[in-house]
Amino acid sequence: MKFEIHTKNGTVITELISRDICIENLEDALNLIANAGYLGSDIIIINADQLHPDFFVLQSGLAGEILQKFSTYRVKLAITGNFENVESTSLRNFISESNRRGQVIFIRSVEEAINRLGLYQGPSA
Repeated sequence: MKFEIHTKNGTVITELISRDICIENLEDALNLIANAGYLGSDIIIINADQLHPDFFVLQSGLAGEILQKFSTYRVKLAITGNFENVESTSLRNFISESNRRGQVIFIRSVEEAINRLGLYQGPSA
């Protein structure tokens, strides 16, 4: 896995830049979380095409399984891509609710993710 480290307002943000990496299962997600932690970050940015397509089929359970680990380990996740034309009502609602809560955000670009997540001050004790 190759990463780029961004720092904004003292917040360390890890971006997965390896385009040949696909997060296909829980083990892949845990490896991603561990690598970011090793780099001193509890915020990760990935592109939507770095996720297995089943992630976006909510009935598969893959998104819930993976995102539960991000929540358990208190790691924020930004998924970049164009989500404006999502056809599935349940996926649209899931994206909207995720963005409202802020643990996982679906956002258009890395720059927007850095600007939004750069305000994050770490997990509360």
